[in-house]
Amino acid sequence: MSKPIVLAIAAHPDDIEFMMAGTMVLLHQLGCDLHMMNLCNGCLGSQTESPKMIAQRRQDEAQEAARRLHAELHPPICNDVELVYRPEYIEKVASVVRQVRPSILLIHSPEDYMEDHMIACRISVTAAFVRAMPNYITVPPRNPYYEDVTLYHALPYGLRDGLGRAVQPEMFVDISAVVEEKKKALASHKSQKQWLDKTQGIDSYLDTMEEMSREVGRWSFAFKNAEGWRRHNSLGFCGKQSNPMLQLLGSRALMSEDYEKSLDEGISPYPRAGGTE
Repeated sequence: MSKPIVLAIAAHPDDIEFMMAGTMVLLHQLGCDLHMMNLCNGCLGSQTESPKMIAQRRQDEAQEAARRLHAELHPPICNDVELVYRPEYIEKVASVVRQVRPSILLIHSPEDYMEDHMIACRISVTAAFVRAMPNYITVPPRNPYYEDVTLYHALPYGLRDGLGRAVQPEMFVDISAVVEEKKKALASHKSQKQWLDKTQGIDSYLDTMEEMSREVGRWSFAFKNAEGWRRHNSLGFCGKQSNPMLQLLGSRALMSEDYEKSLDEGISPYPRAGGTE
């Protein structure tokens, strides 16, 4: 039996490490084959270095983070803030999707504080949707594949959408045992850590990640540290009940009993970020 293949796609170097890496570590431990792709090159991530210099530094850092996560890193497709929903970008991302042939696709939340994140989400969804369309030509060209792929949206950075509303997860993943591995992957992005340390305090970059994981853990009422996920609509991607991540993770994943109820009733079980101790 072949290994389950997981592809994580995000906007910038460090986004995956902030919001997805704990789950990826667990999936690797279960034998999954991991891939990751940052769509933007990080060229605006410095106040002191030129775009070319910082883009190269951030690519090197992303490669180190991928090594720590035991993932294959695929190259970016554009500069920061230039990511838009255009055919040429969809063609490139769809080519990677067809090359990797994932059964699990980890992507940004459709609601986030930053436009790059939301556009990366939209491009990823479309790239997965066209995976099985023979008449859709990718760049570079790749043959279509027809197997199911289940899309999981991570929580937004800060756990809130652009209007400051908490975004509730459908599924919680217990990352308590792998927080240190996640922290090491995030710490690979030294250029960003140094920049944020100067403006936000010592180790703010790593502290913020841990604070968010504890917050999501509180929301779960079960785990000390957690990452949250929501499944994309299954139409065009997989079976209606498909949830391979839950099947793989077993007791390390927990479905929210309140999530479906909140969708039916239009009431959020998490009206504010903060949870309950």
